[in-house]
Amino acid sequence: MSKIILTGDRPTGKLHIGHYVGSLRRRVALQNSGEFEKIFIMIADAQALTDNADNPEKIRQNIIEVALDYLSAGLDPAKSTILIQSCIPELTELSFYYMNLVTVSRLQRNPTVKAEIQMRNFETSIPVGFFTYPISQAADITAFKATTVPVGEDQLPMIEQTREIVRKFNDVYGGGEGVLVEPDALLPTESAARRLPGTDGGAKMSKSLGNCIYLSDTPADVKTKVMSMFTDPDHIKITDPGKIEGNTVFTYLDAFSKPEHFAEFLPDYANLDELKAHYKRGGLGDVKVKKFLLAVLEDTLAPIRARRAEYQKDIAGVYDILKKGSELARETAAKTLDDVKAAMKINYFSDAALIQSHVDRYKG
Repeated sequence: MSKIILTGDRPTGKLHIGHYVGSLRRRVALQNSGEFEKIFIMIADAQALTDNADNPEKIRQNIIEVALDYLSAGLDPAKSTILIQSCIPELTELSFYYMNLVTVSRLQRNPTVKAEIQMRNFETSIPVGFFTYPISQAADITAFKATTVPVGEDQLPMIEQTREIVRKFNDVYGGGEGVLVEPDALLPTESAARRLPGTDGGAKMSKSLGNCIYLSDTPADVKTKVMSMFTDPDHIKITDPGKIEGNTVFTYLDAFSKPEHFAEFLPDYANLDELKAHYKRGGLGDVKVKKFLLAVLEDTLAPIRARRAEYQKDIAGVYDILKKGSELARETAAKTLDDVKAAMKINYFSDAALIQSHVDRYKG
């Protein structure tokens, strides 16, 4: 069986370094590994509308921002198919058929859905589209016959729900045969990639909280945000012992620093362990550590920023990449939908045997 990846993001804003650490960096590595026959990267605008229905312009404007972030991070349209979800109407039709295979109580038990509903204060008034987005996500995954879906641990219940839908469909309509492909989750391999906190030490980066470093930020923006970053509140004097745990600067260094960064930017230390040890015993100031982090981040972001500047010179060309990717993706989804409708026996006009049987029945 071919190995196929599906992954993506909701276009609710520019992507930040949390996205880069959590998914983008690994997507580029997977893309360049040669291990996968196809990689589909979805800009999930239809899903974003489930809780932004009153502000479609927000989604519309951020399509190009996310696309630019993808390309500048290293996703290559020659190797990965970048698509817009709403441009694939077959996904909506698949979702409609899958709804008959899932009960309301099963959706209510989905831990990810419960957490997302609580986070958005939807407890008393849940939009149906948002409530059923695990079904929509199952349509996204199965439409491209994805074998692999890179996710964080919080998304595992969504993948399990997709697997249940696949098994139910194949059992009911396929006679146990694999009409649909059951996907596997691909979890992060590095603990630092699981979730990067906001610059204020908050559990999550959020545009509304103003605690993000964006991939498209200028060097001046990055410097301002790094130098104001949360550290150890008890580390008041340089001589004070400092805490590593919960210290955002060191969390970011865990995610971004490499051995070669020390040789280039902080040769007093051989590696991050030595830097941490000095900070913990005292005698190392926050400013010095922040300046090192700033150099590390600039080393990462400078090439991303440069690629973005080149793509921004030809926005029409970026839209063409999205158009061609969406067209290619739609061809794939259409083939899956044909298989699904044939299995469900609702392919009336393409079933020559069905038509002929009725011709014979009423002949003469």
